[in-house]
Order: sequence, then C-alpha cells, then structure tokens
Amino acid sequence: MARKQATFPNAETDVKAASGVPETAQTKAPAYRLAFNDPDFLCSDELRSIRIQLEMMKPEMILAERGIESTVVMFGGARIPDPVNKKDARTKTLSDLSKYYEEARKFAHLVTLRSMKSYGKEDVVVTGGGPGVMEAGNRGAMEAGGSSIALNIVLPFEQAPNEYCTPELCFNFHYFATRKIHFLMRAKAVTAFPGGFGTLDELFETLTLIQTQRMKRVPILLFGEKFWRSIINWETLADAGTISDEDLELFKFVETAEEAMDAMDNWDA
Repeated sequence: MARKQATFPNAETDVKAASGVPETAQTKAPAYRLAFNDPDFLCSDELRSIRIQLEMMKPEMILAERGIESTVVMFGGARIPDPVNKKDARTKTLSDLSKYYEEARKFAHLVTLRSMKSYGKEDVVVTGGGPGVMEAGNRGAMEAGGSSIALNIVLPFEQAPNEYCTPELCFNFHYFATRKIHFLMRAKAVTAFPGGFGTLDELFETLTLIQTQRMKRVPILLFGEKFWRSIINWETLADAGTISDEDLELFKFVETAEEAMDAMDNWDA
C-alpha cells in the first residue's frame, strides 16, 4: 500500500532545503538555524526537559518497533572480572567474585534461549552495556544466538559499550533517571550481581518502587548471598522497623544460573 503523501514537508526535507540556502550574514547566524537542527540550542540548560523527553522516546520507539515486550534485567559491577583474567583483579575479593561473571554469562545464555522461542519478543536480556557483569550478560545472550539490550551512559570512565551488545539495541544516555526507567519499564525479572554504588542504586530503586507499589512485583534475585549479607544487614532493617518483615520477601538469594532460572519460574507473587 502506497504511503499517503504528507500535507507538509517533513523535518528531514527542511533540513536539506535549509542547507542549500546561499550563505549570507543572516543565514550564517545561529538564530537562523532550524531549532530542531541546532545543537547549541538543543544542549542549552533551558531545554533539559526536552532532552529528558527525547531520552525517554528514542529507546521506547526503537524497542516498540522491534516488538520487544518484556525483559530480564541484569545489574552488576563493572569491575567483576572474567575468570580468565581474575589474576589481574585489583583485590583478592574481586578475584573471588569472578565466578559471578561466569554465572551471569550462563544465566543470560539460558534466558536468551528461552527468549528466542518467542522470536526475541519476550525475556530479552538487558544490561548497562559496560564491562564486568554487564559484559557477561550481553556475551551470554550473543553466544546463545540471540539479541540483548544495552543501556550505556556517558561517564568519564567505563562508558564504552562492550563488544557483545546487539548494535541495533545499544543505547547511550546522559541522564541516569531516564536510563533507570528504561531498565524497569518492561522488566519481567530483575537480577543483581555483586557490584558497587551503581548496582546498589539500581537495586534499591527497584526495591523501593515495588515496596511502595509504584511498580508491579517481579522476581528480584540477588546472586551471591555471602556478598549481599556482608554489605547489608537486611534483618537489622526489619528489626529496627524501618522496613517491614514482609519486605524481606521481595527478593531471594541465588548462587547459580540454574537456581536463578528455577526461582524466576517458581516465583510466588
């Protein structure tokens, strides 16, 4: 079916037309630039709200066009090494935690095999797109023969996407807030592997949204019970009354990819 001709010229047409205008003092001035084709204007402080909206819309439009309906989120530390390179880890603890790189890789592989049964529409792995656990997630998905989503962010370090991200589903963000919304918008399950401030931030944002019923309850699986109990005394929070005893049931500890798959499938919501 032929596409109906638009009543007005589209934005791309006008960008091309404007670029062909003869250069004069007037056309060279910043004021003359088309507003939507003016980087200085778009990056101004006054347009922050528009940039946030654009960061919401671009990934949403691409994921919707791809038909992706649900995701399995993988949070985890950028510094967790591949076991092959664990001897180069900065600390012995990081070296010991390298086993979770392999579990993340296996988990993503299993999830992606399942996702491919729905032609990549359901249970698509999504990571932060960086190194460490994120790399393991994208790697496992690629090795299974499927696609995975990467939500990268511009940082002074660790910002380049890993080589295993599906290029068509690799996004870059300026705002942490919009990035976190995209992590959870389609989440059917959330996993958290050992990590640092970023992983903690993402995990507690998720727990808070579910606790306050701003988000539907989904499985939250924490890989590495010893690690998570060593950095957070969950029972102390409940004993103090700052959270409810029932809040301790919002998550489960797991150790292996297979255990996580079983917990996800048998989650009692």
